[in-house]
Amino acid sequence: MTLKGKGMMIWKIPDCEGGRASAIAGVAAACGFSHVLIKIANETRPYNTDSQGNDLILPVADALRSKGIQVWGWHYIYGYNPVGEAAIAISQVKRLALDGYVIDAEAEFKLPGRDKVARTFMTELRKGLPTTPVALSTYRWPSYHPTFPYVAFLEKCDYNMPQVYWMSAHNPDYDLKRSVTEFKAINPYRPVIPTGPAFYEGNWAPTDKEVILFMDTAKSLGLTAANFFSWDYARTKLVPVWNAIANYNWPGELPPPVDDITDDIFECLNSGNAPALADLYAPNAVLVTPEFTFQGTDKIKTYYERLMINRLPQGNYTRTSRNSSGPTIHYTWTCTSYRARVNNGSDTLGLKDNKIVYHYSHFSVES
Repeated sequence: MTLKGKGMMIWKIPDCEGGRASAIAGVAAACGFSHVLIKIANETRPYNTDSQGNDLILPVADALRSKGIQVWGWHYIYGYNPVGEAAIAISQVKRLALDGYVIDAEAEFKLPGRDKVARTFMTELRKGLPTTPVALSTYRWPSYHPTFPYVAFLEKCDYNMPQVYWMSAHNPDYDLKRSVTEFKAINPYRPVIPTGPAFYEGNWAPTDKEVILFMDTAKSLGLTAANFFSWDYARTKLVPVWNAIANYNWPGELPPPVDDITDDIFECLNSGNAPALADLYAPNAVLVTPEFTFQGTDKIKTYYERLMINRLPQGNYTRTSRNSSGPTIHYTWTCTSYRARVNNGSDTLGLKDNKIVYHYSHFSVES
């Protein structure tokens, strides 16, 4: 999946539009971002969770996808547990149905022996994500960091996303041209999608004119896309820089908005609309629950009426994860009602011609 256009990186979701998924997606669409890259993990732990450990990423990812915006995840790795770091990357990318994955590897990989560690990580990563687009995000100039294992990472990457940060200077065109030139001398060469600075460090910050020159230079070099780090800083602390990026004309080739049938399911559940839920199923669809099996839309409608009126009245249904493979979708969910709750919902759908033909729903109701 080729990236085209301009994108923005998110470090901490709560610091972006107050963490509101719909607001983040609305701003991203208004700014013309073709892609947004969200931090999904740090070392072997998931990232962007709340104080109770609940995931904050999926609602944002779903909202962005509904606007036709690609969602990539980025992950800072240290290399002290490469197998564990690969495992959390694989889990997060699959669970969140991400369009791509970015490896943020920096100072820890300049230590002796890190070439082997990088290869171990990449081998394990590709076992679990054989077709997912993968990019490396690290130093802008290989000549300044000769001990970093660029080749070990890039051999199994699809893209190179160097951090072209011109800190303490004001020459984005020089920095970017030098970065591309130096990476072209490395075998293998991967298409460069540079990340520019949209933050401040000490008394230094990029200017609005500099980020425009950065994007102009990227286009002149034939690069298809560019990113900026980060939404958290620029949106409120570097407003002229944010506005310059937002107003820059670099449209991406956006896919059509995704019509996700699970969005329709939860909208109907939360509005108590059993007939609309039944309409999502093929006429002879089968719904299997822990207690019974229902076939046909009439029986499925009756099941939902009893669920929403008798078992979980006025329930607040929340999807907590989603992944898909072809026509099969798996998602998890919770529900809180004044009468009871569900904490372990786990459902699998099979689709044909945009209708549900089978549905396995596993959950337990707690009073």
